[in-house]
Amino acid sequence: MGRYECTPTSFLGIMFFFCFCPMVLSLLSQNQTETMTNLSKYFSFPVPWNDPNPCAWKGVTCDNTNSSVVGISLSGFSLSSPDFLPVVCKIETLEHLDVSNNLLSSIPDGFTTECGKIKGLKLLNFSSNKLEGALPTFNGFDGLETLDMSFNQLRGRIGSELDGLVSLKSLNLSFNNFTGSLPTKLGKSMVLEWLVLSNNHFDGKIPDELLTYENLTGIDLKANELSQSIPSNIGKLSKLETLILSSNKLIGEIPASLLDLTNLSRFAANQNHFTGPVPPGITKYLTSLDLSFNQLSGTIPEDLLSPSNLQVVDLSNNQLSGSLPTKVSPSLFRLRFGSNQLSGNIPSDGFATVQNLTYLELDDNELNGSIPAGLGSCRNLTLLNLAQNHLSGELPPQLGDLGNLHVLQLQLNKLNGTIPTKIGQLKKLITLNLSSNSLSGSIPSEITSLSSLTLLYLQSNKLNGSVPTHISSLTVLIELQLGQNQLSGVIPKMPLKLQVSLNLSSNLFSGPIPRGFGSLAGLEILDLSNNKFSGQLPDDLTAMSALTHLYLSNNQLSGELPKFSQNVQVDFRGTNLRNTTAEHNQLPYTASKKGISVTLAILIAIVAAIFLVGLVTVLFVSISRHYYRVNDEHLQPAEDHHHPQVVQSNVLTPNGIHRSSIDFSKAMEAVALTSNVTLKTRFSTYYKAVMPSGSIYFVKKLNWSDKILPVGSHDKFGKELEMLAKLNNSNVMTPLAYVLSTDTAYILYEFISNGSLFDVLHGSMGSSLDWASRYSIAVGIAQGLSFLHGCSSSPILLLDLSSKSIMLKSLKEPLVGDIEHYKVIDPSRSTGNFSAVAGSVGYIPPEYAYTMTVTMAGNVYSFGVILLELLIGKPAVTEGTELVKWVLRNSANHDYILDFNVSRTSQAVRNQMLAIVKIALLCVNASPETRPKMKSVLRMLLNAR
Repeated sequence: MGRYECTPTSFLGIMFFFCFCPMVLSLLSQNQTETMTNLSKYFSFPVPWNDPNPCAWKGVTCDNTNSSVVGISLSGFSLSSPDFLPVVCKIETLEHLDVSNNLLSSIPDGFTTECGKIKGLKLLNFSSNKLEGALPTFNGFDGLETLDMSFNQLRGRIGSELDGLVSLKSLNLSFNNFTGSLPTKLGKSMVLEWLVLSNNHFDGKIPDELLTYENLTGIDLKANELSQSIPSNIGKLSKLETLILSSNKLIGEIPASLLDLTNLSRFAANQNHFTGPVPPGITKYLTSLDLSFNQLSGTIPEDLLSPSNLQVVDLSNNQLSGSLPTKVSPSLFRLRFGSNQLSGNIPSDGFATVQNLTYLELDDNELNGSIPAGLGSCRNLTLLNLAQNHLSGELPPQLGDLGNLHVLQLQLNKLNGTIPTKIGQLKKLITLNLSSNSLSGSIPSEITSLSSLTLLYLQSNKLNGSVPTHISSLTVLIELQLGQNQLSGVIPKMPLKLQVSLNLSSNLFSGPIPRGFGSLAGLEILDLSNNKFSGQLPDDLTAMSALTHLYLSNNQLSGELPKFSQNVQVDFRGTNLRNTTAEHNQLPYTASKKGISVTLAILIAIVAAIFLVGLVTVLFVSISRHYYRVNDEHLQPAEDHHHPQVVQSNVLTPNGIHRSSIDFSKAMEAVALTSNVTLKTRFSTYYKAVMPSGSIYFVKKLNWSDKILPVGSHDKFGKELEMLAKLNNSNVMTPLAYVLSTDTAYILYEFISNGSLFDVLHGSMGSSLDWASRYSIAVGIAQGLSFLHGCSSSPILLLDLSSKSIMLKSLKEPLVGDIEHYKVIDPSRSTGNFSAVAGSVGYIPPEYAYTMTVTMAGNVYSFGVILLELLIGKPAVTEGTELVKWVLRNSANHDYILDFNVSRTSQAVRNQMLAIVKIALLCVNASPETRPKMKSVLRMLLNAR
């Protein structure tokens, strides 16, 4: 595990604490001045403080007359020693103390003893530290109103430690490891207003004693292990405005007494085990209701959506039946009813007047009838998901009026007719899924004007005619699914950014396979099976450097199969193609019985010959194969031997071994040969470079196309890499050197022979990753990300965090790679849409499509997907379905989703895996605000041992 040390200047930020401000006349008493001076001696500053007035120091707040210190903020300065805390308590006028976001592991007894005597102290903030052990007992502190101990490592049960806080109004103990029942002694005066105990391990029922705190306006108990039912008399909390009970094990029905809470604005109890109906009138006063992922049944009350203040309703993943409500609040912003058993029509006029509606999800139900044209009036819709229902009829052209639409999912219905040409007006559309319907006619050419389109799914319809000529104008498209239709004609030039899959299977294409697929350098899967292609394969198919699967089966192809990279799986069953290369990784060719017999006879003869001739023959064969392999490498098609024109180069590492071994000319020779390519990610191509000394390095080529990188800013680029090279963490891959050419950049790293986590986990070595290895990898990645997010100057974020950007030093030691992308790549400069640039499919947080900003919460989401990969053994996208959605769909039985080859090892392993599933689900929460920080994720993983 690496050390939490961002740079050698980790503490430089603290030198600005108490920095100089315009001169203010000091009226502090001599005692307070001496105390502040003594306090300053506990911190390591490179220069002494010259200003004699502590009120001018940054982080210090004095009263209006500058005669008393009333506030001190030491937040975010990597403080690890708590020795200064008792000195703070000598400031008898102190009202606010904030020491959050540091590295404190304990609170001295002297602090709770001495600061408890300060009658005016109102606020204590110890959040986001490393506090361990039990919760301190707070004796005194008569004036304390706010106590925040969240995001620490406190544990044990809570008894009467807080009962002496007679003025306590706000308590936050979230993201710790507290156990036992919920605390009920929270201040003798019972004036508590805000109670946040989320993300701990509290169990048992919600105690009735909590309901005696009648001043409570907010309660957050999410992500614990609470069971039994919600107290039936919860209506006693008449001032309650927010009630969050999500991610527990609560059972029973939603109590009708909630209707008595006339001030309740937000009620969230998703991911529990509630049964029974949704109470009528429950939304009368609410703005937000989330009861998703429960076992609620019965019909949806007709009045549920009608209250005028209602903005968000989520009842997805329940067992609700009946029809949709017809009266909808004009304030409704998000409506999610997916994965239920709802039937009937979508109300034709119900949504026509809902101008604020932004997200509408009714997928995976039993809705029938046609898609109402009135939905076209919801001009703010950014996501419309009606997939997996029984909807029929034609697509209403009015959908083309939804100019803000980013996602349109209508797959797995019974829609017919043609695709309306007005769909070409959806200029912001990122995902279009019309697959598995009965749509007919041709693909409208207008679809090629959807300049933001990233994913296009039209497979399993009855579409005919040819593929639109200008399909290549979809410059940011990364997946195109056109299989199982009746398409024919000439296959046009395809979008160059295709990456995930191009599926043209089960159509009526004929004639030779067109040349040009070789230009799809980033494409991983090409499916041309079940057509009428004839002739020989074009040689340029072997130039597809990212290709992993090529499906050619059931065509009329003939001739020799070209030599593909060993990483490419080729299925050519049902063709007349001949595989003349012995050492290939292609899928088996289904030969005739006669062919099998001949092959078997040859094999027997070879075996007999080997036994007869003996060791001499074995040696001869070995030498011959070696000779053939070496010569074959020289006979490969000519590659681009053009060496990049170097503009600038620099060795970044102080390590003498690396400095003497790195040879930039050899690095540039390596990138001139595609045979040296070892890995491709969204923004990079990794080459293997052998130096004259015999040392091996990765040379990573950054993609500068689409002006994504700030061309011309060489100095800035170099400075950013110099800072990254100083990072010191054993789970972070840091640059050793770089080369800038006229049109791109290359970065050198230590060579990692095991490759990426994706290659190991989903390749032939996947069975080698037992649970101990996977757990160690998960912890290592979390530690690396926590380190990067915690850098004192500014967080280092990952632009494209996936299992392909994680390298493995060993089967237990991960390295977080591609850390420089966020610093040197500017997604806003891309000609494509942001969500297509910032991340790989399956790892992209849902909010990226709308916020257009890379965030720490977004990185946490991507890490959650990687956790699920480690737990389940499936890639982030499997058979066109994102892993997160598949897991949520099967969330009722976590045992079922685990990788059986790993979970069956022992009950202890299975229990640990199930505990980490919960952590992963926290990370992939749809709401960025509710995802834990990486620091907390790391702590939860370590506690799951």
